[in-house]
Amino acid sequence: MMNVEKTIETLKKNGFKVSFFENKEAAADYIVGELSGKTIGIGGSKTVEALGVYERLMENNTVYWHWFQQPQNEVRYKAAGAQVYISSANGIAETGEIVNIDGSGNRVASTLFGHEKLIIVAGVNKIAPDGAAALYRARNVASPLNARRLGMKTPCATGELKCHDCSSPQRICGGVSTLLRPMFGIGETEVILINEELGY
Repeated sequence: MMNVEKTIETLKKNGFKVSFFENKEAAADYIVGELSGKTIGIGGSKTVEALGVYERLMENNTVYWHWFQQPQNEVRYKAAGAQVYISSANGIAETGEIVNIDGSGNRVASTLFGHEKLIIVAGVNKIAPDGAAALYRARNVASPLNARRLGMKTPCATGELKCHDCSSPQRICGGVSTLLRPMFGIGETEVILINEELGY
């Protein structure tokens, strides 16, 4: 059973700003209320999609999200240069580590450098006991589900939902990042935890 209070306490101790909301609607209202007149990049995320903030943020900001805009690579570069970057996490450890796994690298790269603010949004289903368990979750839960969603012909998507450490050219898990502390190359890193199951 995940320990939300311990996770929040540890993340704060490690230097992250943390906000907790009981539901996605409250979290979405908070995010929209905090951001105005900014350039905002969004990484591929079913969690962020579930919040329904894209259209709302577009009203008072310039938003770049390759899921909804073309050409995708150009949008990814613009997102990488935005003032604010919004992402989810594939695993958040009770011990304070934040793990993301990526295929293209745009999402992982943008959680490490180059923004005034980084917002990481996650449901409590992303919480794992420690860093190793958070990495395990990223590789054996998030990646297979994402590969299946994308219609990839990888062993994790077409067979048992787990990492097979495959050599498929369609493999979507090429790189992993683990945030231990906020990065110097980011002005502020805020973790928004939501008391719901969201995303993968």
